[in-house]
Amino acid sequence: MYHWYDGIGPIQVVFLLIALAFAFGFEFVNGFHDTANAVATVIYTQSLPPVVAVIWSGIWNLIGVLASTGAVAYSVVALLPVELVMHVSSSAGFAMVFSLLISAIIWNLGTWYLGLPASSSHTLIGSIMGVGLMNSLMKSGGFMAGVNWAKAKDVGAALAFSPVIGFVLTALLFLLLKLLVRKPELYEAPDPHKAPPLWIRGILCLTCTGVSFFHGSNDGQKGMGLIMLILVGIIPGMYALDMTTSPAALENLRTLAKSAEAIIAHQKPGATENADAAAATLTAFVKPGGAFNGGIYSAMAEKNQEVQTMLDGCKSLNDLKEADRSRLRDAFYYLSNSIAKLVKGSEITGADATTLTTYRKAINQETQYIPLWVKVAVACALGFGTMIGWKRIVITVGEKIGKSHLTYGQGAAAEVVAMITIRMADAYGLPVSTTHVLSSGVAGAMAANNSGLQARTLRNIILAWVLTLPVCIFLGAMFFAGALLVLARVFGLH
Repeated sequence: MYHWYDGIGPIQVVFLLIALAFAFGFEFVNGFHDTANAVATVIYTQSLPPVVAVIWSGIWNLIGVLASTGAVAYSVVALLPVELVMHVSSSAGFAMVFSLLISAIIWNLGTWYLGLPASSSHTLIGSIMGVGLMNSLMKSGGFMAGVNWAKAKDVGAALAFSPVIGFVLTALLFLLLKLLVRKPELYEAPDPHKAPPLWIRGILCLTCTGVSFFHGSNDGQKGMGLIMLILVGIIPGMYALDMTTSPAALENLRTLAKSAEAIIAHQKPGATENADAAAATLTAFVKPGGAFNGGIYSAMAEKNQEVQTMLDGCKSLNDLKEADRSRLRDAFYYLSNSIAKLVKGSEITGADATTLTTYRKAINQETQYIPLWVKVAVACALGFGTMIGWKRIVITVGEKIGKSHLTYGQGAAAEVVAMITIRMADAYGLPVSTTHVLSSGVAGAMAANNSGLQARTLRNIILAWVLTLPVCIFLGAMFFAGALLVLARVFGLH
């Protein structure tokens, strides 16, 4: 029987524990920021007592994390440099994980201490970009190849537009609410000595529940991809592949691999390559800016043959040796990313593209999975973080954005928009910032109600948002270079 500790030494065990501690620490601090936004409106409209609101939000964050698909988790991983993802158990891989998590935690803690609702999404992505840029500079002397700029552009667009969406849509929704619902108590500051009407409390509790659930299903995933990367790098025997895959799914994979073999053969591949040469060819191809050439198909044919050989007669992935599980994951990674790039670049079209895309989806199901215990642990880290660090951010959102107290209608409008925006982003696998959407939504509701905005607070919040990416890029790059030096000199890892 295979045990998780088979084949790894004491240094790897130490690195595993430290890396997981940092990963869960990031989610814990994430709870200070993003999850705290979900409870700000119900607390400041006195719809729920703070302790009840935080626990209730934590429960629905857990449910959201458990219901998540993992698409957002792996969209974040797609930003990482290919060579570091493929060799995460190397010193550079360890340095990558430690540096991006440490830099993200430092910035999140700093902005939380100042009571500024910053985006954990921006923080993590900036740190990833810093690692990629420094890795590229150290390897080739250039910067541009270090980041998947196409993916960064998609993610950046989602993050950049979310504050605008939050502000504008919340303002419009609030004005529509005032037009249709003629209830004066909905637009007045809550009486501190009086509980809100039951119907208003119900609406705000419902929106808080929705934001918490969708936050868990989107933001809660960001650390999960990194946790899986850590587990795959250090304990590949257990986590390189989804070991619960059914015999029927494996048979489907074999059938799709055969179909892919026929399609690749028709593309006039170049000279046959061995496994190492094929890996080098595809690594270069799937990198940002990697150019297509005739050798791509022969390299894909080699990797596809590896898949068929290892799956031949395999009833369960548990039948494979540990080394073969890692090899199969690598082959899946190369094939999935190569197919995606070929189809996107219209190198393969029509029915062939459809067949290869189906094959890619089946491959991703074997590698882009999240175990239940990881989801539960992440949700608990988020919940505990909210319970401990909620107050600073909640005070800013509830008291310091507008010049008047948050009303029931303003809170409801902001949370409805946040809930819908996060849900739409989750459907498309895009990481958006709960902080950006909800904080800007509160500002939009205040502006629509002519309540006035506190210019100093807004200036500080916007400044924090603007600085998050460049500061985290710098921190990620510096910590990555420093971590490589420490691992080489102290632990003798190269």
